[in-house]
Amino acid sequence: MRLAIIGATGMVGNVIREILLERMFPVTDLVLVASSKSQGNKINWNHKDYELVSIEKALNKKPDLAIFSAGSEVSKNFAQKFADQGCFVIDNSSFWRMNPNTPLIVPEINSDELTEKKLIIANPNCSTIQLVMALKPLHDLHPVSRVIVSTYQSVTGSGKIALDQLNRERIGDIEGSTAYPYQIDKNCIPHCDIFLENDYTKEEMKLTQETKKIMNDNEILVSATAVRVPVEGGHSESVNVEFRENCPPIDLVRKALSSFPGIKIQDFIETNTYPMPIYAQGKNDVFIGRIRKDNSHVKAINLWIVTDNLRKGAALNAIQIAEKLFEKKLILETAEN
Repeated sequence: MRLAIIGATGMVGNVIREILLERMFPVTDLVLVASSKSQGNKINWNHKDYELVSIEKALNKKPDLAIFSAGSEVSKNFAQKFADQGCFVIDNSSFWRMNPNTPLIVPEINSDELTEKKLIIANPNCSTIQLVMALKPLHDLHPVSRVIVSTYQSVTGSGKIALDQLNRERIGDIEGSTAYPYQIDKNCIPHCDIFLENDYTKEEMKLTQETKKIMNDNEILVSATAVRVPVEGGHSESVNVEFRENCPPIDLVRKALSSFPGIKIQDFIETNTYPMPIYAQGKNDVFIGRIRKDNSHVKAINLWIVTDNLRKGAALNAIQIAEKLFEKKLILETAEN
């Protein structure tokens, strides 16, 4: 099986290569695509050197599967070209997510939408993935009517330039390229992505729109505030969930969450045990704690959700989609055709 990684040297691309090995993903030929400044260099993966190539060269190799992590413009210009050759495309950018003909997939929730006819598959936004992972078992328990979410997003969500900015500022160096309009060290910036006409940011509206699509329920209302915090890796979310009719007992909430694949409960206030990004880094689960009734609303509960944004928030979710394609024998059937 020939796999192409578009954006192989970026932060997500690096984690994709790690997880491929961890999960023993069946790769027979790996094609690594990078920008022109990196092309010709070599990367060692699974004890073998691979040359970094252009996306055009990768297209000529006709891979069976391509994972895109190189930004919306690259996905806009090349994803369909790969799909036209019978290649499944899993796209980490935002370009295809809200296309009505493109499945937006979190495998634990809606992998049944994967078919041989839809070769371009969108990977959701990192903050959306961890939110819907918590909402799905709750929505199945009692339908959800409204969600209020405040995110505390790490700088790795903005790429290497943001991580470099944070690390420079921590040693007092204010020179160099910046990802944010303000200092991020010792600061919180309530501004993720660009502001839109409705005064929400694009990141906040991704949470609203993508949640509805993944959950297949346009009646779920979502109000979001997205904040960038001086954390190197791991996104956190404070979430208030309101149910349509009755609020389920907290013991049933805990049971529903703990039995859902990919979720781990960390909620023992007696020992100060709760999710934190410093412990979520490098792990694949979505961690949930501070589970409690909303004492201001009889139909609502509060949650605290943390996950590694580069893993379940991006790379892992993409690879899990690929694993589902294999499980359904969609890639093999496409390759044979």
